[in-house]
Amino acid sequence: MVETAVLHISGMSCAACVRRVEKGLEALDGVAGATVNLASEKATIRFRPELVDVEKLKAKVADLGYRVVNVEEREYAGSKKTTISIGGMSCAACVRRVEALLRAVDGVNEAAVNLASGKAMVVHDVHWAGVEALRDVIAGAGYTFLGVPEKTTGDPQEDARQKEIKTLKNRLFVGVVLSLLVFMGSMQEWFFFLRSIPRPIMLWILLVLTTPAVFWVGSRFFFGAVKAARQKTSDMNTLVSLGALSAYIYSISVVLFPRFFEKADIESHVYFDGAAMIITLILLGRLLEARTKGKTSSAIKKLVQLKPKTARVVKNGKESDIPVDALEKGDVVLVRPGEKIPTDGVVLSGTSFVDESMLTGESFPVSKDVGSSVFAATMNKSGSFRFEATKIGAQTALAQIIRLVEEAQGSKAPIQRMADKVASIFVPVVVCIAVVTFLVWFFVIPEPVFSRALLNFVSVLIIACPCAMGLATPTAVMVGTGLGAENGILIKGGETLENACRVTTVVFDKTGTLTKGVPEVTDVVASEGISEKKVLEVAVSIEALSEHPLATAIVKKGQEEGISAKNAERFEAVSGLGAKAVVDGKKCFLGNQRFLRLHDIGKQKMSVPEERLAQQGKTLVFVVEAGLLLGIIALSDVPKDSAPSAIALLKDMGLAVAMITGDNAKTGRSIGRVVGIERILAEVLPSDKAQEIRRLQDRGEVVAMVGDGINDAPALKTADVGIAIGAGTDVAVEASDITLIRNDLAGIGMAIKLSFKTMRVIKQNLFWAFFYNSLGIPIAAGVLYPFFGILLNPVFAAAAMALSSVSVVSNSLRLKRSWSRAL
Repeated sequence: MVETAVLHISGMSCAACVRRVEKGLEALDGVAGATVNLASEKATIRFRPELVDVEKLKAKVADLGYRVVNVEEREYAGSKKTTISIGGMSCAACVRRVEALLRAVDGVNEAAVNLASGKAMVVHDVHWAGVEALRDVIAGAGYTFLGVPEKTTGDPQEDARQKEIKTLKNRLFVGVVLSLLVFMGSMQEWFFFLRSIPRPIMLWILLVLTTPAVFWVGSRFFFGAVKAARQKTSDMNTLVSLGALSAYIYSISVVLFPRFFEKADIESHVYFDGAAMIITLILLGRLLEARTKGKTSSAIKKLVQLKPKTARVVKNGKESDIPVDALEKGDVVLVRPGEKIPTDGVVLSGTSFVDESMLTGESFPVSKDVGSSVFAATMNKSGSFRFEATKIGAQTALAQIIRLVEEAQGSKAPIQRMADKVASIFVPVVVCIAVVTFLVWFFVIPEPVFSRALLNFVSVLIIACPCAMGLATPTAVMVGTGLGAENGILIKGGETLENACRVTTVVFDKTGTLTKGVPEVTDVVASEGISEKKVLEVAVSIEALSEHPLATAIVKKGQEEGISAKNAERFEAVSGLGAKAVVDGKKCFLGNQRFLRLHDIGKQKMSVPEERLAQQGKTLVFVVEAGLLLGIIALSDVPKDSAPSAIALLKDMGLAVAMITGDNAKTGRSIGRVVGIERILAEVLPSDKAQEIRRLQDRGEVVAMVGDGINDAPALKTADVGIAIGAGTDVAVEASDITLIRNDLAGIGMAIKLSFKTMRVIKQNLFWAFFYNSLGIPIAAGVLYPFFGILLNPVFAAAAMALSSVSVVSNSLRLKRSWSRAL
C-alpha cells in the first residue's frame, strides 16, 4: 500500500533548496517520489508505510537543515476518512492521548486531533472496528464522544460548551450558598442567632452541608485528578482535590471520633469551611475560563457565512438560481450590482468594480473586465457581468483562508499554566513529606501515639492546601483583563497575557490598520497658469456622475473646498482608464496615464510633481479639458492619526516593528516613512501572510500581528499574539487574542505593558503562595519540636492558609494602583 504525505516545510529559499529536499527524501528506502513546490513550501511524498513513516520523513527534512511545520494531509490507498467531535479536551496532553487511543483501534491507520475545533479526523480501512469502537475508547479515557458532525444537527461543540457553562453556573451557585452557610456555622459565635445551637449538633450540620459542596460541586476536580494520575502526572486538579479532601477527611474524623483526638490533648478543630471554599473559589475560575473557550471556532463560522447561499446560473439562455454547493466547474454565472460573487472564476462578458477588501484587505475596488479573475464572497459594486466558475467548494480562495485559520488553530499548542508547573513538583513532594512525617512520628519518636502522628500528617497536607496557589493566577488575570477592558483593550485570557509579555516583534497590516482604509485626496497640482480650483471644478463635475471610490473621494474634496459640480453631459466611464464628459460645452476627461497616452496629451511640464507623487506611492488622476492638461489629483490611503505615536511607543519599549501589505514596495515604503516603520514586507498575498509570520517565528522572534481584515485572520491565529482593530471585521476580531475596541493603535503598547505588569504579579503571587506553604510544612512536620517543643496546630495551619490567600488577593488588587500611576 502506497501512502501520500503533504508536508509544510520552512526555510527553503531557492531552487537549489528544492532539489536538495527532493533528492534527500527520494534517497530514503521506501520513498517512491517527492515533489517540492517552493512557492507554497509544500512537499508531496509518496511512500510505502512498511519501510518509512512520516516521522522519518520529518527527521530527514531536519537533517537537511529545514523544518516541517505541519503535516497537511495523508492519503491511504483504499481507505476512508471519518470525522468525529470530542468534548472534554483541554490541553496538548489530551490531544496526544486521544490520538494514541484512536490509532490503537482496529483498522485505523492515522488520527489527527484539532484541539481548537474539538474534532478528530480518522483515516481507516474499509473494514474496521467502526465508530462505536471510537466512542468506547474516548469514553473510557474520560472524554465525551459528541458524534459524527455530518450525522448530527447543529454544532455539537457549541452545544457542549453551552451545557458546560450552564452546569458550572448551577454548581457555582450551590457552592456559594453552601460555603456561606458552612462559614456561618464554623464561626457560630459571630452570629447571635446561631449561638444557642450546641457545638456537637452544629458539627453534624456542617458535615451534612459540606459533603455535597465537596463531592458534588467539586466532582470535576476529583475526576480531573484521577485522569491526571492515570497519565502519571499532577496538575491543579490534583492540588484542589488533595487540599479539599484532606481538610474534609480530617474534619469528618473530628466529628465522628472526637475522643480519638482528645487523647492527643489538643483541642479539636474542623475545616469544613476551608474545604467548601476551596472548591467554590476554584470553580469560579473555571467558569470564567469556560466563557472564553470556543471563541476561535466562531471565527470559522463567520468565514463560512460570508459565502452566498445561491448562484444565478445561465444555461441554454435561461437564468436560474441554484444552491452554491450545486455549482460545477464550467458553469456560467451572472452577477448583478450589489450581489456577492458565489465562487471563483474568470469574467466572460461585462465590466464592473468589485470590492475585494474582505479578501485582500485593500480598500480600492478592483476593475473587472473580460479575462479578469473574480473570487467567492467578494462584493460586486457597479456593473453586471458573467463569469465561468473555475474553482468550487474547497478550492476557492475563501476556503483556503478558512483552512489556514483551522491549521493555525490546531497547531497553536496551549501554554501550560505556571500553577500546573509548580504543582507537578509540589504535590508529590508534599505527599512524600506527609507520609514521612507520619512514619517518623509513629515509629521513631519515643512513646508513639497514632493520633499525634495522624495529626501531624494531616497538618502537613492542610498547610500545603492550594487555595492561595489556585487564586494566584485567576485573581491577577481578572484584574489585568478588567483593567484592559476599562482602557478599550479586550484580552481573551491568561495565555494571551503570558504570550504578550514575551513579544519581540510587532507586525502591522497596512490597509485599515495603519491607514484609514479609504482613499483621500492628498494633493492637487495645477499646470502653469491654471488654478487648483479649476482642476477640482472639472474633476468634480465629471466624478459627480461616477460610482467609483476615487470619484467619491474627489467629490468629497470638492465639497470641503466649497466647489459645486457643473452640468455635465454625455458622461461615459471607460473601464480601467477613467471617465469622460462634456462640461460647459468642452470635452473633458480624467484618468490614468494610459488614458492620457490614448488622447496624446503632453505632460512635460508636470513631470517633476508627477514623479514626486508617484514615488510616494499615491494614485494619480490626470484632469484634461479641451485637450489641455489642467493638473493632477493625487489620492492615497492616509495613515491613522495615532499610528506614528503608537509605533514610536513600541520602539521605545525595545520592540522591532514591521509592516506587511499586498501593495507594491513603493507604496509600502511611502506609508512606512510617515509612520516610522523601516521594515516593509510588500506584495504579500493574503494566503502568504501567515507564512511570513512563521518565517519570523523560525528566526526566534515572538510575533504579535495587528490586523483588521478577513485576510488577516490566518496570520492573527499563526502569530504568538493576534491583535485585532475593533472597527475591523468580525472574523479578525474573533480570530485574535486581543481586540482594540477604540480603534486606537496606542492600545497595542498599553496591552503589552499591561501583560508585563500582570505576569509580574502572577509570579509574585505564586512565590508568596508557595512561600507560606513551604515555610509551614517543616513546622507542621515537627522540625522545631526537638529544639523548642513547637508543633503546628491545625488552627495555625488554617491561619497560614488564610494569610497566604489574603496576600495573593491584595497583591493582585495592587495591580490596579500601579497601573493607574503608569497611565
